[in-house]
Amino acid sequence: MTSLNFQQLVGLIAATSFAAGLNVYATVITLGLLGRFGVLPLPASLHLLSSWPVIGVSAILFAIEFFADKVPAFDLVWNALHTFVRVPVAALLAYGATAQLSPTAQIISAVAGGTIALAAHGGKTAARAAVTPSPEPFSNIALSAGEDVLAVFLTWFAAAHPYITGLIVAALLLVVVLFVRFIVRAMRRLFRGAERSLAS
Repeated sequence: MTSLNFQQLVGLIAATSFAAGLNVYATVITLGLLGRFGVLPLPASLHLLSSWPVIGVSAILFAIEFFADKVPAFDLVWNALHTFVRVPVAALLAYGATAQLSPTAQIISAVAGGTIALAAHGGKTAARAAVTPSPEPFSNIALSAGEDVLAVFLTWFAAAHPYITGLIVAALLLVVVLFVRFIVRAMRRLFRGAERSLAS
């Protein structure tokens, strides 16, 4: 990351933050392996990610999430708990990635990284809430697998093409905002319809 200019660094932080909001363990593994094999020069503050113990523990946690995240209903509980994992880790990654900048810039980066991760996490949770009532489990499994693949892809692609990945993340954030608004409006209509039914 130290070889990137500021604009490239912004794109990389946006990508890894969004990816962490989807699957933090997949993101950490990908960053660690990219750093381990010299594809992405990690700053000293993030060298720990490329150690085999961190990669190994992340792989174990990824395996647990891989199955837990694909069980209808339970995945909602799992995702709710991971609000307190994905967002802070994304903020820490953004903070560490900007170690060469001023403390103020680091704090701003951390807040931005956490906010982007929260948006991705919120979109993921909203999508699960919409899919979970479906009687068949395949849509839930497909959605979860797609999120895993997207997290790895964004992190890997950002290492070589941070500008393009930054634009992709910007488009995804717009989709998330529109999707969450749609879900909220649909839920409001549902509750209003239920209230009217009960009143009558």
